[in-house]
Amino acid sequence: MTKKNPGLNTICTHIGELEDKQFKGAVSPLYMATSYAFEDVEVKRYPRYFNTPNQVALAQKMAALEHAEAALIFGSGMAAVSTALLAFAQKGDHVVFQNTLYGGTSNLVTEEFEKFGMEYSFTKDATPESFEAEIKENTRVIYIETPSNPLLTVTDIKAIAEIAKKHNLVSMIDNTFASPVNQNPIDFGIDIVLHSATKYMGGHSDILAGTAIGSEKHIDRIFQLAKNFGGSLSDFTVWMLERSLKTMGLRVRAQNENALELAKFLEEHKDISRVYYPGLASHPDHDLAKAQMKGFGGMMSFELREGLDYDLFQKKLKLIKSSMSLAGVESTILLPAKTSHGLLSPEEREAQGIKDGLMRFSVGIEEKEDLIEDLGQALKEIQA
Repeated sequence: MTKKNPGLNTICTHIGELEDKQFKGAVSPLYMATSYAFEDVEVKRYPRYFNTPNQVALAQKMAALEHAEAALIFGSGMAAVSTALLAFAQKGDHVVFQNTLYGGTSNLVTEEFEKFGMEYSFTKDATPESFEAEIKENTRVIYIETPSNPLLTVTDIKAIAEIAKKHNLVSMIDNTFASPVNQNPIDFGIDIVLHSATKYMGGHSDILAGTAIGSEKHIDRIFQLAKNFGGSLSDFTVWMLERSLKTMGLRVRAQNENALELAKFLEEHKDISRVYYPGLASHPDHDLAKAQMKGFGGMMSFELREGLDYDLFQKKLKLIKSSMSLAGVESTILLPAKTSHGLLSPEEREAQGIKDGLMRFSVGIEEKEDLIEDLGQALKEIQA
């Protein structure tokens, strides 16, 4: 690499490449070994220590993508989230969480924190004032997610980072919905960036992975816990993820473009009561999204007008798949109340503004005209 600051697609393609010294292939070689030499070597390698050749190479790419110094690759997004949180908050400590979060993260907090003797607070909303209001003497971490799952709330990243620094706290962000293509929180002062790499980084609905990214100092602290928890990723999946990242920039930018057109179509449709997408001027956080994002992402949520059957609507879709996950090249749709936020009580979902009929729509790379046609025909099929 000759350029000091290469562009996104160049990073995706070339940073962290493993050289095949004998055959000089275009693809990184795969080291499947679980046993490495320990005599006369600089690094004692072991998969659970996150330091096999493929793990190290992929971590370099992840760090470069988020403009950071270091990264760790985990077996899932929740492994990255839980390990990072427990590395910086112990018994007697307090963590401030954004009120709108991925359901798995919320469930981790409400089900497990008390077992560890840890305290937590959820903010009233996503405003900076709400975060500062929850800070206590024993607060150690501020945790945000933007855009949020599933309502696409946008949180002021720079303001939260400044609050964290003011109170000497560690700031963490779940950057999954944006991906490094659309948002780089470290540039705004965030300490640790977390991703479910299952989503846009993997992008093909065939990889389960997570990552924590930040300074050498912060990542080393996470590593000290991670090596004991054992949440590392197999080298074959690491190799597959490195392959998938090569096209992330192309994929996500295509999804950005499709999502904006589809959000406009849905917002103007008589059978849609509301669309949640930060790229729409009607979104309450649109100006903030424009200021801190490079693209508005491929995720949105929407609600049908009253009286229409949302379960039947999903069944009538022909091209768009009903699916548990998101961010693949194929368009998918689900009900958060039954899936991603199904572990929350009805009262907890209501407090977050998640209605039973809210549908989360992950826009793929298909031709947008085909997706619009599929949505339109399904809406015609369910007329009351």
